[in-house]
Amino acid sequence: MNWQTYIQGFKAYLQLERSLSQNTIEAYLRDVARFSAFAGTLGEKAKPADITAKDLQGFVRAINEAGLGARTQARIISGLKTFFKYLILEGIIQNDPAYLLEGPRPGRKLPDTLSVGEIEKLIGCIDLSLTEGQRNRAIIETLYGCGLRVSELVNLRISDVFFNDGFVRVIGKGNKERLVPVGSSAIRQMQLYIDNQRKQLQPDRQNADILFLNRRSRKLSRNMIFLIVKELAEKAGLKKSISPHTFRHSFATHLVEGGADLRAVQEMLGHESIITTEIYTHLDREYLKSTIQLYHPRA
Repeated sequence: MNWQTYIQGFKAYLQLERSLSQNTIEAYLRDVARFSAFAGTLGEKAKPADITAKDLQGFVRAINEAGLGARTQARIISGLKTFFKYLILEGIIQNDPAYLLEGPRPGRKLPDTLSVGEIEKLIGCIDLSLTEGQRNRAIIETLYGCGLRVSELVNLRISDVFFNDGFVRVIGKGNKERLVPVGSSAIRQMQLYIDNQRKQLQPDRQNADILFLNRRSRKLSRNMIFLIVKELAEKAGLKKSISPHTFRHSFATHLVEGGADLRAVQEMLGHESIITTEIYTHLDREYLKSTIQLYHPRA
């Protein structure tokens, strides 16, 4: 068997048994393919069963010398560890050479966020006279009003929005379902979009229930959401590095700053671990620190 055969089996394992998102699966497959190319330079040790911990350490040194960032290295190592666990489960190898493999510990980077004023400024730049104007307004309001990932937004269905109750049903990472409360502003903009623009479209059966559609009545791509956000940020004159995920960070940060319970924020974001959500308490501390520096007479 060659590496491509093992990688195909690994792909099926990630899809069927681990239920990982498509983006995570693609990243893991790229990382294993990168290692298989490295393994090809090892001569006789070109098969998974022949790989040793020392070989893996040599690979880690190679990606470090290639100038890859700590986060990228950590992700690659995570993918490799998962791959060799899969090989153990399938009985392809007997010992796991990646068991003790360690990579750099990337520092937890505080994400960029927008202030309430910056979000209002950005929304104010949406031209509602354009055909897609109301749709884009509803998209931004939904991103900020629910803290959705971009993949969750593009897959959101009309039947997932409970307009009267003020909730949306979201299918997140690992196909896990959660209910997220949504503010009246986002609900109103979604309803306006459906009534004035969405009803004019004629989607096929596959896209009939998808909420946000393009001009061809098809589901929006992730890239399209990035472009919408980027263009609005340029119009608003915002100098920060902004992506759809910025609204998710802003959603969580503003909740924590307002005194929201961290467990409730974790539930709304769909974080598996509270540790992931705790980054927003660090953001809150930075906010408090900057407030003291600005306004305290002894600062």
